[in-house]
Amino acid sequence: MKHLSLLWPLVATLWLAGCAAPPSAPPAKPPASSASAPVKPSEITLAPPGVSAPTLRPPVYPSGGLRPLSAAPVDAWAVHALVPPADIWDRIRRGFAMPDLQGELVRDREQWYKTRPDYIQRMTERGRKYLFHVVEELERRNMPTELALLPFVESAFNPEAVSSAKAAGMWQFMPATGRTFELKQNMFRDDRRDVLASTRAALDYLQKLHDMFGDWHLALAAYNWGEGSVMRAIAKNQKLGLSTGYTDLKMPMETRFYVPKLQAIKNIVAAPEALNVQLPVIGNHPFFQTVDIRRDIDVAVAAKLAEVSLADFRALNPSASKPLLLAAGTPQILLPWDNATLFQRNLEAYTGGRLASWTAWVAPTALKPADAARRFDMSEAELRAVNAIPPRMLIRAGSTLLVRRGNGLNTDVSEHVADHAQLSLAPEVVLRQQTVKAGKKDTVASLAKKYGVSVAALADWNHISEGASFKPGQKVTLYLTGRASSSAKTARTSGKGAAGKSASPTKKIPAGKKKSAARQ
Repeated sequence: MKHLSLLWPLVATLWLAGCAAPPSAPPAKPPASSASAPVKPSEITLAPPGVSAPTLRPPVYPSGGLRPLSAAPVDAWAVHALVPPADIWDRIRRGFAMPDLQGELVRDREQWYKTRPDYIQRMTERGRKYLFHVVEELERRNMPTELALLPFVESAFNPEAVSSAKAAGMWQFMPATGRTFELKQNMFRDDRRDVLASTRAALDYLQKLHDMFGDWHLALAAYNWGEGSVMRAIAKNQKLGLSTGYTDLKMPMETRFYVPKLQAIKNIVAAPEALNVQLPVIGNHPFFQTVDIRRDIDVAVAAKLAEVSLADFRALNPSASKPLLLAAGTPQILLPWDNATLFQRNLEAYTGGRLASWTAWVAPTALKPADAARRFDMSEAELRAVNAIPPRMLIRAGSTLLVRRGNGLNTDVSEHVADHAQLSLAPEVVLRQQTVKAGKKDTVASLAKKYGVSVAALADWNHISEGASFKPGQKVTLYLTGRASSSAKTARTSGKGAAGKSASPTKKIPAGKKKSAARQ
C-alpha cells in the first residue's frame, strides 16, 4: 500500500501529460498560394457507405504577413461596489464624474448655503420625491450624477416654480425650448412642470449641449445662458487668442455664478460634515410609481381614491393645473409608491357617481363669459376663475373652456382637444387711435382729464413726460373708446376744448399700448 501511494502522483502526472500532448500526426498545412482558393466540385470526394464523411472543404488559413491593428479607445468596465449605497446621497456621490471647479465664487456659494440651513432643509425635503428618479435616469444614460443636483440651483426642486422670464418647472424650461424638446403646453397641461417629461427633456438637452461643447461646465453655461451665447463668447476668445474654458469666458453674472452654485452643492453632498451641514436621510428607493388612468377624472377625486392630500397629489402631478385630469392628454399619473395599489383598489370599488364633474367645451362663436356661464348653469365668477379669464375680455370662437358637465356633455374629452386646447381672448372694447391738436395752455394732465384717460398713458402714447405742456396746434395722439371718441368729436364741433381735425378713427391701438391703457 505504501508503494501504491507513491505511484499515484506519477500516474497522475503521466495522465495529464498525455492530455496535453499534441496529436501525433497534425494535418499538413496547405500552401499559402492555395489556402483561400475555392474548392471545385470535382475535388470533393464522397465517403463510401457506412463511413463518416470527411470535411468537405479544407481549412482556410490567412494569407500574407502579419498586419498591425489600428489603435482604438477601449472603455474600462465599471466596477460596482459590493455594498449598496446607504442612501440616495451616497449613490449620488458614487456617480460624480465632472471635474471640480475651484475658486472664490465656489467658496462664496458654499458660505451662502452654510448660513441658510432652513433653506437647505426645505429644498432637500422637496427633492426627496424626485431625486431617485433623476438619478436612475442619469445612470441609465451614463451621465454624471452631479446633474441630479441641478434642480436645486434652478428651482430649489420646486416643479411649480415660474421665473420672471416665464421659465417653468423644476428644470426651468422656457416655453420655446420646451416645445423644441416636445414638452406640450396648452390650457390643460404644461409638460415643463411634469416630473417625468421635464426630466427626460432636460437630460436630452444637457447631453446635446455636452456633445456640442465637449465640456460639462460649458454645457451647463449654455443651459443657463443659451448655446448661441456661449458659442459667440468662445469665438470671441478664440479671435483674441484667449482660452475658452468656462472661467475664461465673459458672461452675465447669473451664468458666472451658475456652475459655482452647483459645485458648492456638490461639495456639501460630498462632505456635509466637513461643511457643518446636515442633510436629511433620503432612502435609495423609488418614492413614486406611475398609474394608468383610462377615464377623465377630477383631481380631487383622484387624490381621494389614492388616499393622499391634494397638496401631495399636485406635488407629484404639477403639470395638471386644472381641476380635471384628461385620460387622452395625461394617461398616467404619479402616486406615492404605497398609494398606487390603494388607488387601483379604491377605483375598482368606487360607487360615488361619475369620476369627472368637469369637461371641455369648444366655443362655436365669440361670446361674453357671462353668456358662456349661463349655458352650463355656472356663475360668471366661477367660469372666469377656472379658466383664468381677466375682466373686460371676450371669448373668441374656437376657444376651449373648462365647464361643468351637463347639457349632454358626458363623454370624455377627445385626444385632439386634450392636445390642442387653447383659450383665445379679445378685449370687449377696442381702443382706436385719435389725433387732435392741442389748444392754448393744454398740458398732458389737462388733456388726460378732458378725454378720460390717465396722465401716464397719454404721456406714454406721445413719448413725453407726464408734466409736459403742449404748444398750440401741436398734434396729440390719443387711444379712446368709441364713446370717448364721440365726445371728442362733439367737443371739437362746439369749439370747446382742443382744436383741430381728427385723423381716421379706424386704426387699432398697438398691442404694446393696449395693455397699459386697459389698466386705466
